Amino acid sequence: MPPVSQSRSERPQSSRRPRKRSGQGNRRPQHVDAPLASTVPDHVESTLPEGPLPSFSELGLADELVRALATAGITEPFPIQAATLPDSLAGRDLLGRGQTGSGKTLAFGLALLSRLAGGRAKPHMPRALVLVPTRELAMQVEEALSPFARALGLWCRTVVGGTSFPRQIDALRRGVDLLIATPGRLSDHVRQGTADLSEVMFTALDEADQMADMGFMPQVRAILDLTPENGQRLLFSATLDGDVDKLVRQYLHDPVVHSVAPPTGSVTTMEHHLLFVSAEDKQSVVTEVAAREGRTIMFVRTKHHVDRLAKKLRSMGVHAGALHGGKAQSARTRVLGQFREGTTPVLIATDVAARGIHVDDVSLVVHVDPPADPKDYLHRAGRTARAGQSGTVVTLVTHDQRRAVQGLTSRAGIRPESTKVRPGDDELIRITGAREPSGVPVVEPEVQPRGRRGGAGGGAGARRGGGGFFRGGREGGRGEGGGRDRDRAGGRPRRSAAPQH
Repeated sequence: MPPVSQSRSERPQSSRRPRKRSGQGNRRPQHVDAPLASTVPDHVESTLPEGPLPSFSELGLADELVRALATAGITEPFPIQAATLPDSLAGRDLLGRGQTGSGKTLAFGLALLSRLAGGRAKPHMPRALVLVPTRELAMQVEEALSPFARALGLWCRTVVGGTSFPRQIDALRRGVDLLIATPGRLSDHVRQGTADLSEVMFTALDEADQMADMGFMPQVRAILDLTPENGQRLLFSATLDGDVDKLVRQYLHDPVVHSVAPPTGSVTTMEHHLLFVSAEDKQSVVTEVAAREGRTIMFVRTKHHVDRLAKKLRSMGVHAGALHGGKAQSARTRVLGQFREGTTPVLIATDVAARGIHVDDVSLVVHVDPPADPKDYLHRAGRTARAGQSGTVVTLVTHDQRRAVQGLTSRAGIRPESTKVRPGDDELIRITGAREPSGVPVVEPEVQPRGRRGGAGGGAGARRGGGGFFRGGREGGRGEGGGRDRDRAGGRPRRSAAPQH
């Protein structure tokens, strides 16, 4: 069994003492074996008891949650849930790292809901907070946790950019026990006085490293400064270094670290391939791969390439949807819904979707454009082989990209199989399931105009120059769009300074 947590005997009692902000730069997460280096440790060696994992009841979850889990067909915890729940239910601050599909949403979600049981939120004053980098991820977290919130009589709501601000105000006014939010839009509500974080005693940060990559750390720190100092904080991230390390040292008190997998793509159920193609053959290869059976995600670098490729594939008879930060939230939600339902089996996306999409049964991930760095490779690849399922990751590599891509996969800890392919090759079919498209054009879905209010941006709090409180993040971030929006202070339209992906 992989290492998962500190041993039970080394856990302190559940009582917590107030944090002291002074001298926090010297604080270190607890560990088992060696002194900590200058960054948060990547692994903490320890194990769960031998034999089967403990049941949800044995982990300390309320009977109502155990019954709701059983109703949802979830009868046994994943390793990261079994590892983290005893500590989080006991009130410990916690660092968690697990590969995508490892069950971390329920790991922190069930803990937060359990600790909220029996209370009631006041108007505009949520009691627990989950911060995520993208709208898609926020909505999926809400979808995952809402049934269990209802089982405890709790209210779970989202606050994200690109959706109705007045409706969010109304939900906050009615009282929200667990608020799931993106940093930009929550910043907006705080600035408007429609969200008060002074009673948020439980906070979870999901995909913390992506929030750092997107420039959200100033907003995240400002938000955490508004929550009680002695509140509980749970942080989940693919990596625990850099800006995430700084966040840990500043805001988490004696955290315990849990890890169920190293941050590489070396998942035993995931195959990696480099497909060497000529520049002339690349489009035909992409089309044949897209025409395969099964759910497929294809990653490209720019939103313009997303739209062009989706249009090309539809013209060849492939049901393909396009997803990027330049689309209205309603369009993004529709495309994701069609992809999840299987009516649109191929999704063309930028890196906005690399961590924001948690859809099971994605059997193939294609890097049409090779990623920029090892992190992007791993985040894209993590869309397949979720929760123990099998999956394949292929990168299309032209001659001029060979050296760069081979270096990138090496740094990512990947040893892919390399194959030279042309359209119709047996090896292309063996690896990807490629086939000839029907050639019958697919009618393009109706394009809905993008709204002016809020657009797909993260709101005023995420915009550059938006005042001292939430200053410093990119406009809306990669995951929360950007585009044309109105500066609320002056009422003037302005163009996003951040690149749109």
